[in-house]
Amino acid sequence: MTVDTITSRLLSEHGRTYAEEAGITLRDKPSPLYRLLVLTVLCSIRISAGTATRAARELSAAGFRTPRAMADSGWQDRVDALGRAHYVRYDESTATALGEGARLVLDRWHGDLRRMRDEADRDPDALRELLQDVPRIGPVGAGIFCREAQAVWPWLRPFFDDRACGAAEDLGLPHTPRDLGGLVPPKDHARLAAALVRVSLSKDALARLRDA
Repeated sequence: MTVDTITSRLLSEHGRTYAEEAGITLRDKPSPLYRLLVLTVLCSIRISAGTATRAARELSAAGFRTPRAMADSGWQDRVDALGRAHYVRYDESTATALGEGARLVLDRWHGDLRRMRDEADRDPDALRELLQDVPRIGPVGAGIFCREAQAVWPWLRPFFDDRACGAAEDLGLPHTPRDLGGLVPPKDHARLAAALVRVSLSKDALARLRDA
């Protein structure tokens, strides 16, 4: 297959962002950006992406859509929401991390992650550093957030983390962020990044694309 064909199939078959899967209509507004941060925290341990997105949906359904609501929630209520998504083994520590993270966002950025963006002066490296101040988020988690947030923060584009670039190389595609960004319109960068990550997590999907 040609590069264009592989890229088209990636978007059509795997191009759903993780924010979409978690029920987040991502916009440059405080609540959806915070919900993306919560999803990032949930994804930042060794647990399946499907379980993490289900947990994000459960926390949202419980009303924990803002840092104030999360900070004011009971620890057991957070544990229970995670349990309903079968987010097991890490439910108690994650409930603690979510509470601590919500209080940090309130205290440092007044509940609005656009203030984090401004503190970073719209520099991707600076943003990744600030994200790692949030409990549970490390370098990989910071990459997850930026990968998804580029859908609404164009200054992050093109953002393709090591996992996405590795999958692109496995498929014989250009595998630098700049070159990957040139394969699709900027509005589709987040979708292509998500598609590459999804394929990297599925040996069958990767093999089908390689062998087609």
